[in-house]
Amino acid sequence: MLNGAICGVGLLSSVSAFADSTANCHVGSYRLPNGSVVDIAPSEGDTLRWRMFTGETGQLHPQADGAWNSTFGWTNRPDGKSVSFSDCETGDVTFGADVGHRIAFDVTDTTFVSNGVKLVGRLVMPRGEDKVPVVVLVHGSEHDSARDFYSLQRMFPAQGIGAFVYDKRGTGASGGVYTQDFETLADDAVLAMNEARRLGGARAGRIGYQGGSEGGWVAPLAANKARVDFTIVSFGLAVTVLEEDQQGVALDMHFHHHEADTQKALELARAGERVIETGGKEGYAEFDALRQKYRNEPWYKDVHGDFVFMVLPLDKAQIDAAVKQFDFRTPFRYEPMPALRRSTTPQLWISGSDDLEAPSAETARRIRSLIADGKDYTLALYPGAEHGMTEYELNANGKRVSTRYAPGYFQMMADFIRNGRIGAHYGEADITQPSPRSAPAVAVK
Repeated sequence: MLNGAICGVGLLSSVSAFADSTANCHVGSYRLPNGSVVDIAPSEGDTLRWRMFTGETGQLHPQADGAWNSTFGWTNRPDGKSVSFSDCETGDVTFGADVGHRIAFDVTDTTFVSNGVKLVGRLVMPRGEDKVPVVVLVHGSEHDSARDFYSLQRMFPAQGIGAFVYDKRGTGASGGVYTQDFETLADDAVLAMNEARRLGGARAGRIGYQGGSEGGWVAPLAANKARVDFTIVSFGLAVTVLEEDQQGVALDMHFHHHEADTQKALELARAGERVIETGGKEGYAEFDALRQKYRNEPWYKDVHGDFVFMVLPLDKAQIDAAVKQFDFRTPFRYEPMPALRRSTTPQLWISGSDDLEAPSAETARRIRSLIADGKDYTLALYPGAEHGMTEYELNANGKRVSTRYAPGYFQMMADFIRNGRIGAHYGEADITQPSPRSAPAVAVK
């Protein structure tokens, strides 16, 4: 995830971090009369984003009269919903025809130290005295503050599940330097888990990790370093970073109908990856020669991958500057399978079949092989879903535009957090459940 591109699902119900603007004081989870919950989170500029646990979502745009108009998914197309908020003290939302009240959580802000770096976190618990499961939210490759932008830190507590969120090193209010070193980030996740367990005290029941995208490499490592009850990997990978990019390029060729040119595109991608991996020290001449050779072919413009696209238009001086800027200690050749084979932690892997950033086919094959070998893993593959577990449509230019989260995605995670198992049906997901070593893996839909 060198480019830091990740489809995040962000934020919390405490308004203290957002008291500087009227828009931010509306951030929270609201219980509607029918018992459902709508979450309101920050979004781009002065907009907000609403999410339902069932997966529906839209962007809220402020109007001159104080109301907010909603657009469908990420399409910028009106969806007919009008939203308004009471004053911040009252904490009500009018969502269409329904009036909801902001849910109060028990929120504890904290700091903890990992390898000499001060990290800033927050435990969000449902109100009450009952013991509840707790999930530690592990970052993807984004540079933003998870405490500001992770909505799961509210969405799970609204379902009776505690959530611990923290700004990873080099982001938000945490110290240190931003890194993509998986071992370092796994150490940080373990300390975050320990802090969540400490703050939760007698109320903390089952505890484990949920990691999206890059977090899919980090969370299983963390689970091997200190005992937890579960690990959830959302749109993550069981292949190397280099393989991720190559598989993304192959999908670029597939979705743009250039299958016959896939090998050429992969040849170009591998040359560009070598330049990036070596910090511009090796391979530029070969890479540049391939660019000159192929740049006029129809498929060239559709080569993207996860990160090779960044260097395609750059000359040597620009590449040298870029690789210094993006020197995040990325472990390009880290092989996750040994850690997955060693793990004794039940794991849920959730992927989308159309994910271009973290292509799922080989990862799904590998997870199924581990299930067949007797690992206590579960795989859920959503047809038509992409990175971030969103469904999409194509706009007039043929570009993908996300419309909603895959039905059942949030509920599946909540069930696994509570029980370590999931049911048979969550939307259109193809689910492979763990089975005894003596029997084949069981696929259900």
